[in-house]
Amino acid sequence: MKLEGKVALVTGGANGIGAACVDRFIAEGASVFFVDLDAKAGRARAQALGERAEFLAGNVTESAFAQSAVRAVVERFGRLDILLNNAGIIHTAPFLELSEADFDRVLAVNLKSYFLFGQAAARQMVAQGHGGAIVNMSSVNAVLAIPDQVPYVVSKGGVNQLTRVMAIALAPHDIRVNAIGPGTIATELARNAVLGSDAARRKLMSRTPLRRLGEPDEVAKVAVFLAGDDGSYMTGQTVYPDGGRLALNYTVPVDD
Repeated sequence: MKLEGKVALVTGGANGIGAACVDRFIAEGASVFFVDLDAKAGRARAQALGERAEFLAGNVTESAFAQSAVRAVVERFGRLDILLNNAGIIHTAPFLELSEADFDRVLAVNLKSYFLFGQAAARQMVAQGHGGAIVNMSSVNAVLAIPDQVPYVVSKGGVNQLTRVMAIALAPHDIRVNAIGPGTIATELARNAVLGSDAARRKLMSRTPLRRLGEPDEVAKVAVFLAGDDGSYMTGQTVYPDGGRLALNYTVPVDD
């Protein structure tokens, strides 16, 4: 098992990609403490996963919650080796109609929380003196752009730069920081945001050379690689499990 004996903290771990990462981390031998605003789903998942899983409900945009979550991890499992910043939301609106409040709300969850949890976790890792690994969830939309998802696109571009600067700043402490930039993954968030009709599905598949959605566990496997010893010489990088999206310069035929 690739994460045997490790302790991980995952934000946004109750659903979607975050839940798949929690499951995969545990399958690879880690103990996992995960946080989410969805208390009902989080508690149910922790109970189902058993003694190597613990859940805490809270708002990831609050500095006090980030610090208390890190303390709770250490109190429960004795240490912290891995942080996966995964919490994320989307708000769709035309650029000319986007409100300041919605812009701020998305950036608070998708970017500010990564800084807050990253700093709190890194301080704990430095105090332990054994290094660690931080993985930030980015997106292909850190590089590409969707005109009606302004704050999401901006936040993910910020995640890539935050990843680089954290990697450089924390390298002297043997803390590696990398990011994952998924394409469209088969989650409820994706279905609501970009798969609302057959026409939308065909449009998406026409830009995806592998001609299918990614599965949450396919992203989770990349997270395991970056968090574990197999990724020991990687830092400051963003890995894109995107079905070929970023390499494509044209559209591909789509089966009916």
